[in-house]
Amino acid sequence: MSTSSVSVQKTEEEWRAILSPEQFRILRQKGTEMRGTGEYDKFFGEGVYNCGGCGTPLYKSKTKFNSGCGWPAFHEGFPGAINRTPDPDGRRTEITCAACGGHLGHVFKGEGFSVPTDERHCVNSVSIKFVAANSAPSV
Repeated sequence: MSTSSVSVQKTEEEWRAILSPEQFRILRQKGTEMRGTGEYDKFFGEGVYNCGGCGTPLYKSKTKFNSGCGWPAFHEGFPGAINRTPDPDGRRTEITCAACGGHLGHVFKGEGFSVPTDERHCVNSVSIKFVAANSAPSV
């Protein structure tokens, strides 16, 4: 599965109309959910995690791992699906959905987890939506 180069652009009012207040705070205003409270922190079903704002596929479930950080952790996303931007203070690198710009969380390198990329994408559960591998499309 690959991502498309489709850009999803909406006004802030349009985002407010389709997102819950918590999704808007995190995806559009770069907030963070409280540690250990997210629905996907300890969830390990088989499927794909899509952007909670626009539905773009971001992560395969096989790239998710238990980092113990209190947020869902992935070692890589779909090619071209995630943008990286250094925070102004240079301490962290923000990750956003390449299609809609929604804030996902931050990526960290070199922490010593035994994952192929030596990266941890620390993602807010509110920023993603899990789609089970056995989900049939609606007719």
